[in-house]
Amino acid sequence: MAISGGWTRRGVLAGAAAATGLAAIGRPAAAAACSQVVIGTWGGDYQRLIAAHIEKPLMDPQRIEAIHDVGTSSARKTKLLAGRGARRAAMDIACLSDLDTFELNQAGVLAPIDTGRVPSHANLLKPLVRPFAIAHIYSAKVIVYNPAKIKAAPQSFNDLWDPKYKGRVGLVDGHYAQNIESAALISGGSMSDYEPGKAKLLELKKLSEPKVYPSNEALAAALKSEEIWITLMFKARGFMWKKSGIPVESATPKEGATPYISDMAVARNAENADCAWKYMEAMLKPEAQVGFADQMGYLPTVTNAKLPADLQKEIGFSEAEIAAFNLPDYGYVAKNAAPLLEWWNKSFKG
Repeated sequence: MAISGGWTRRGVLAGAAAATGLAAIGRPAAAAACSQVVIGTWGGDYQRLIAAHIEKPLMDPQRIEAIHDVGTSSARKTKLLAGRGARRAAMDIACLSDLDTFELNQAGVLAPIDTGRVPSHANLLKPLVRPFAIAHIYSAKVIVYNPAKIKAAPQSFNDLWDPKYKGRVGLVDGHYAQNIESAALISGGSMSDYEPGKAKLLELKKLSEPKVYPSNEALAAALKSEEIWITLMFKARGFMWKKSGIPVESATPKEGATPYISDMAVARNAENADCAWKYMEAMLKPEAQVGFADQMGYLPTVTNAKLPADLQKEIGFSEAEIAAFNLPDYGYVAKNAAPLLEWWNKSFKG
């Protein structure tokens, strides 16, 4: 899987430097034995797949029980922030987006990556290396559409504003920042300035009366029933929906796709730290990564996980598409997340 063209050379060098320095971070001389690990996760398909591809084949033989703490990303972040001064964290591992782990690291909640306990960390794609979280899987935001209703593949985010799709545009509530970002990219904004996207979305609201759904699953049901025909979504989700029989295809917009990285991070005060690091090692194994890609459509984050050519073609990105990726400005989004959400709720949804 070619990826080096998708991130800047500075990012690659920074990742490599971080990887070099991680092993030097101190750790307890002897880790306490453990028999379980608490995973904070979203539930649903993700929970089903980590159980099928990580826990049953790789953790069960080690006699380590995985306990799932299911909830929203916001709930996980709140729990970890509230318990950062406690003797034990509410969970050992948190499954979160790359933006969320960036924010939690800023707050001092996450443990530095202990590469000595995660040998497969050496196989991580260098641009994905960070010292506070491990990238589990990744994809990128594209346009997902019904090819029976939209004959020509969309070329731009701006296609959602086409009047002929009035009443047929759907957006996911929890993706408010990504929705504003896409609107900004076609109205003079950038990855460090979403403000122009607000007026553009209000234009969409007036023009197309877009429907806002509470979850990815609810939006998938709307696509299946043909209540909506077009949306913004991660390519992996489009693949998974198509595989389940929902009539959709994906199109990478000319403005470029935005990478989404699903991380796992260990709490600084994890009760079952030894088992947590074993879990992190297991989730990087090629068989776990390929299994996830095959069923959920997210790309592997390690160089030694090779996908079948047909699957790579279906869920991957070309060299040109990778080179055109819109890289997140984590600092900007973290600083503006609250006001963006307030605007979304009051002005766009209200």
